[in-house]
Amino acid sequence: MTAGPGAGGPIIGAGVIVPTTDGRVLVGRRTTAGEPPTWSLPGGKVDGTGESFEEAAARELAEETGIVLPADAMRVLAVLLDHELGRPRLTAAVLAPPSDAPAYVTEPHSCAGWERFAVDELPEPMFHPSGLVLARWLPDYPGPAGAHAYPLAAR
Repeated sequence: MTAGPGAGGPIIGAGVIVPTTDGRVLVGRRTTAGEPPTWSLPGGKVDGTGESFEEAAARELAEETGIVLPADAMRVLAVLLDHELGRPRLTAAVLAPPSDAPAYVTEPHSCAGWERFAVDELPEPMFHPSGLVLARWLPDYPGPAGAHAYPLAAR
């Protein structure tokens, strides 16, 4: 789950959209201390070892849910810039390949459970960066305002 408030420089992370073969999407009940409860996509910060957005997405997905998918199967849809925390936050909207693998709570300090929802029945409130990511993937999703979106051109 993408980083929450705190002091320091810019936050750079990835939010991972994990669709199922029947069209649902994986979201977790975010319960990070000091923040109001929200729903969130898997994801988190890019580490400082030269990690790509795709590698960060695959690593965070495995760390947070136990679902292992290869980084080379991840696709960055857009890069999103917001200042909701009073400092720059850059989030890559990353689409994973469809997976019906079970999702486990591996970080109980920040997630109370994973569920899959139909895209037209996503729960609220959604964690701000997750809402931005979902709005890039779902044209009719009413994501939050206040971000700059940079869609990637087709290769």
